[in-house]
Amino acid sequence: MAEQALPSEDEDVERRGRPPRAVVGSQKQEEEVFGTAFDGKIIRRIWSFVHPYRAKIWLAVGAVLVFTGMQLTIPLIIGYAIDRGITAGPEGRTTLYLAVGAFLAAILVNAAASYMQETVVGKVAETVLFDMRRAMFSHLQRVSLSFMDKTEVGRLMSRLQGDVNSMQEFLETSVLSVGDIVLLIGIVAVLLSLDMRLGLLTLSVMPILFIVRLFWLPPARRSFMAAHETNSAANGALAEGINGVRTVQSLDRQQVNFDLYDEKSFANLRTHLTAAKFAQVMVPIVDTLTGIAMAVVVIVGGSMVLDTSLDIGVMVAFLFYIQRFFDPIRSLTLQYSVMQRAMSSGRRIAEVLDVPVAITDKPGAIVLNRDMDGSVAFENVTFSYRPGQPVLKNVSFRVNPGETVALVGPTGSGKSSAMSLVHRFYEVDSGAVKVGGHDVRDVTQESLGDQIAMVLQEPFLFTGTVLENVRYRKADATREDVVNACKAVGAHDFITRLPEGYDTVLGQRGGNISLGQRQLLSFARALVMDAKILVLDEATASIDSYTEMLIQKALVRLLEGRTGLVIAHRLATIRGADRIIVLQNGVMIESGNHDELMALGGLYAKLYTMNYSSFDDLPGTQDDSAPSTS
Repeated sequence: MAEQALPSEDEDVERRGRPPRAVVGSQKQEEEVFGTAFDGKIIRRIWSFVHPYRAKIWLAVGAVLVFTGMQLTIPLIIGYAIDRGITAGPEGRTTLYLAVGAFLAAILVNAAASYMQETVVGKVAETVLFDMRRAMFSHLQRVSLSFMDKTEVGRLMSRLQGDVNSMQEFLETSVLSVGDIVLLIGIVAVLLSLDMRLGLLTLSVMPILFIVRLFWLPPARRSFMAAHETNSAANGALAEGINGVRTVQSLDRQQVNFDLYDEKSFANLRTHLTAAKFAQVMVPIVDTLTGIAMAVVVIVGGSMVLDTSLDIGVMVAFLFYIQRFFDPIRSLTLQYSVMQRAMSSGRRIAEVLDVPVAITDKPGAIVLNRDMDGSVAFENVTFSYRPGQPVLKNVSFRVNPGETVALVGPTGSGKSSAMSLVHRFYEVDSGAVKVGGHDVRDVTQESLGDQIAMVLQEPFLFTGTVLENVRYRKADATREDVVNACKAVGAHDFITRLPEGYDTVLGQRGGNISLGQRQLLSFARALVMDAKILVLDEATASIDSYTEMLIQKALVRLLEGRTGLVIAHRLATIRGADRIIVLQNGVMIESGNHDELMALGGLYAKLYTMNYSSFDDLPGTQDDSAPSTS
């Protein structure tokens, strides 16, 4: 495989000034599920998570108000100490001491209130974030598979992690914003009460700030929203590239995938740089206005002090207040960008939480129990993933209790879709799917899941021990139950050869064992469940012949006393089925056992002959029971 050259640092820098490269892959894929409109209800949605901790929030608000009160009091104490203590001569010594005592007391109260607000707000913010993540994860576990089929994992991860993290800064600063607003109003009131003329003159610079903000707000809001959208797209490309790294390397697609991710990351960089520019541009403006206001106080206030129309302590207090006056403005300006990011994140979080759960239990749903007969019936079932494009068309058949029925047909004929409907992963468009004589829409999903064990073509194992994976669906299964199940399906021998046996920790998706071994564990998991219905969807398609032989032996044990629904492209594996149903283009065209269908000479016979005529001609592979194809 040729080694792909990634851009050098010089090329990277040079590219920053040129237009983006041509679109690759899903570069321009938009978020089809999630909208982009601002939702005015976001604050209420956020508050629904904060509401359980409202007592602590009010405590924090109280601490903030006390802290703000001390910020307003300290300059007054300093001014009083100057006018009544320092400039009063020896007779003002007592007043000065009292002012120093009051100042120290204010500092201590200020420190206590600051500690209280920071501690309470920090704990509440972390707890709220924890609740948000739990709510989102819980909801995503229940949404319909139709939603998951068309949503990138990276975009969901961006919401679960990035957007929830963006809420933290907002939650921690929102309470402080209350203090900033109160401080701003308090400073204006104190300035005007100390000296009306100087106060109005000092505040004359405020219209400039309001005009600047008027032009700043709309583009700033757009830039913050764009930064979130490009971040989500970049995360989607990252997740796709990592999950498909084996395919990427096998197809020598590293450079193409790098270009795809590079373009999305570069777009993300540009939007974040723009957002940062809007977030920071107000800071020098506020600093400049602060300097102008302080210059006004020094010049005009100094003249008034010389004219004895203003006490020097009042002028000093003015300087303190002017310095403090623009601090909350600067803080609120920065918090606005935080709020905009939080509104964008809150909207995206709400969109995930608002994804409808299409498959739900109806009121009074029936609970299937172990006494149900295990029958499966399709009654004129029509189903489509997209409106107007049915993948199953008026399909009807019945699987009797304890019977093994195989579904065969060309790719795209609707076999796997039919199996998904048995477990009610999707809703039928018309007709009914019945399990144990009950429409699957009339029974609880939990009890339906208890009675159906599924083994898929690509087994999914979770990070954990072999023991935990085998009893994943039945956590109360004993170690002996797990060992017996593994012995029954032929997995016990390879498990005992693992470093820790049944306590060996499997890697991500069971990557430290072979695909065939993972499939054997999936069979053992299905056996431990002890369900009435067993669904095998291409369960032997990706394993070697030896492992398939082990599984064929295990199937006898697995299907004993159970209803079996089997899908297999290797038609030899389902020759022993009680009945074979043939689907083509979503329509059932044949039904019968192997011999009957071969005698019929229809699609099944053609598929069987096509798949096995060449194989049967190989030395040592003849099967006496196979039909002659000569």
